[in-house]
Amino acid sequence: MAKVYQASEIKNVALMGGSGSGKTTMIESMLFECGVIKRRGSVEAQSTVSDYFPVEKEYGYSVFSTVCNIEFGGKKLNLIDCAGSDDFCGGTVTALHMVDTAAIMLTANGGVEVGTQNNFRLAEQHKRPIMFIVNKLDHEHANFERAVENLKEYFGNKVVLVQYPVNQGAAFNSVIDVLKNKMLVWKPEGGAPEYKDVPAGEQAKVDELRAQLCEMAAEANEDLMEKFFEQGTLSEDEMMHGLKRVFADRSFYPVLCACGVKDMGARRLMDFLGEMTPSVADAPHPVTADGAEVAPDAKAPTSMFIFKTSVEPHIGEVNYFKVMQGTVRPGDDLQNMDRGSKERISQLFSVAGSIRVPVDEVAAGDIAATVKLKDTRTGNTLNAKDCDLAYPKISYPDPKYRRAIRPQTESDSEKLSALLTRMHEEDPTWTIEQSKELRQTIVSGQGEFHLRTLKWRLENNDKMMVNFEEPKIPYRETITKAARADYRHKKQSGGSGQFGEVHLIVEPYVEGDPVKEVYKFGNQEYRISVKDTQEIPLEWGGKLVLINSIVGGAIDARFIPAILKGLMDRMEQGPLTGSYARDVRVIIYDGKMHPVDSNEISFRLAGRNAFAEAFRNANPKILEPIYEVEVLVPSDIMGDVMSDINGRRGMVLGMEAEKGFTRLKALVPLKEMSSYSTTLSSLTGGRATFTMHFKSYELVPADVQDKLIKEYAAQQAEEE
Repeated sequence: MAKVYQASEIKNVALMGGSGSGKTTMIESMLFECGVIKRRGSVEAQSTVSDYFPVEKEYGYSVFSTVCNIEFGGKKLNLIDCAGSDDFCGGTVTALHMVDTAAIMLTANGGVEVGTQNNFRLAEQHKRPIMFIVNKLDHEHANFERAVENLKEYFGNKVVLVQYPVNQGAAFNSVIDVLKNKMLVWKPEGGAPEYKDVPAGEQAKVDELRAQLCEMAAEANEDLMEKFFEQGTLSEDEMMHGLKRVFADRSFYPVLCACGVKDMGARRLMDFLGEMTPSVADAPHPVTADGAEVAPDAKAPTSMFIFKTSVEPHIGEVNYFKVMQGTVRPGDDLQNMDRGSKERISQLFSVAGSIRVPVDEVAAGDIAATVKLKDTRTGNTLNAKDCDLAYPKISYPDPKYRRAIRPQTESDSEKLSALLTRMHEEDPTWTIEQSKELRQTIVSGQGEFHLRTLKWRLENNDKMMVNFEEPKIPYRETITKAARADYRHKKQSGGSGQFGEVHLIVEPYVEGDPVKEVYKFGNQEYRISVKDTQEIPLEWGGKLVLINSIVGGAIDARFIPAILKGLMDRMEQGPLTGSYARDVRVIIYDGKMHPVDSNEISFRLAGRNAFAEAFRNANPKILEPIYEVEVLVPSDIMGDVMSDINGRRGMVLGMEAEKGFTRLKALVPLKEMSSYSTTLSSLTGGRATFTMHFKSYELVPADVQDKLIKEYAAQQAEEE
């Protein structure tokens, strides 16, 4: 029977790093060293247990975060192997919500790259302790000293060596472990190192680094500080005790060495994770949506959070979860707090990528998987009876790249919709919008490659052939001056007829601007007496404000709702481009009705047509969505990026220097951001990253408006 690990024995760690840093290969070596696999696979041979999805084998690197449960040295290490590309950052964000430590891998030949920066920033945002692993020390261009220099330059003096290589490059096979005060030497096949005394020529350097570690450890508390001042050093136990404290407080970023492809450093890395990183029991407790802390008590009522769902080859839907409190066992009946349904846990698995081993129970703080849940989705909470805990939803970065998608066979539309919903479950940063306004299905993601991956999976896994198209832009229409119109709807066709007449004024609506008492059009004045005001917030932003200024009962109050419906008909389809209209005030000041022929449809049509005419005469303008864009770019190529932003009708708001990078902020129309992620990657060799979020609607330039109106007119002519 498998051991059930308790919170004090469980270490949850996110293994992060840029593309090509070697995380998947390192995981493979760890699993091999623990006996989970009999031979190490490779990314090139498409045989790793971590990158096991068809799309990952096709592309040759991670697309999804992968859970790997490892037992080593009496500890349970739950590692989440995160994808390196920024396009797949959703899995990293999820992992950081579930773990207590971030281990960031970088290469000895590449040093700190934009991926390292992005991962560090995410770990900092989630307030996770951080450690660095310098990998690929066997590379012919390995330069450990430069990589460490980079780390200190970007992340400060908290970066401290725990290990350094003796002979980096093709002959790499040994490191000095400052903490152990030993030299670790590997045979050509790697595996367990031989521990040797530090060579005499290295001892002075080791003593200096150990003194630095002692000083850092002494900062953990006053007792250690006192001992350090008295003795000038600390014992290994005292040093470990202090370093664990400062690591957990995020005051110490240890640096370790490795060569994952040769299985050199995997065992010592697992040993270090087991010794140094905070256990679930010691780490800050997760909080509920109500802000209450949840202690990882295995004896409390069971509560678990589903953080990942994937549809896996030959199995179907697999749900990955973390037990927040209590203990879960096969056969448990749990309540879904988000959907109000009941779920029975049929099976539990310890997982290592594609390998799943059935287990009998999983205790608080541990991470595992289950299958065959009927009505549970990513982000749901499952609780035992009488437990009402619920956890906040994970917040993901805003999308950066959008495309309209449609099936090549129109009859497949419903099937495509179901597949897209399922894929959003697997990766919540793939967002889907069925836009009634644009009459398109819009898929958004973190970059072109992110959406290309979605398309590949639809076409290769689900045999659903699809086309991507340029998405339409959700323009808005508004007016810029006051105008007046009236319209009489009259229809007679045997029996009762239709009659309704509406006189109205339209003007731009600005929050706080009062209604004028007198409006003048031509030589005629119109006096306004406000009887009633309705403010209608519009689903698409902005407002429609309706003022009833009818005197003498010219239109009965019961017809006002019908007139409002007519106005909304036209607000939903503006006259310039058919886009939604916004921020309009309408004053109904007069009209006529018939004692027999007036009805709701008559006034709806009269209101709609009067409004359309007045809108056209009120100098209508088109508004476009403007996004706030923030680009983090290496300072040496910032000029090219700024020129490109200017060429996109962008307005640069400012720049800030950030350790070799420049953070550039700008406002750019959404229309001009269509291919930005691809262009930025091309301009900077993949060294820059950006975020974007909606800011406001602003008037389009006159030449752009003319072009849009002509395009809409041509489209309307085609459809007639």
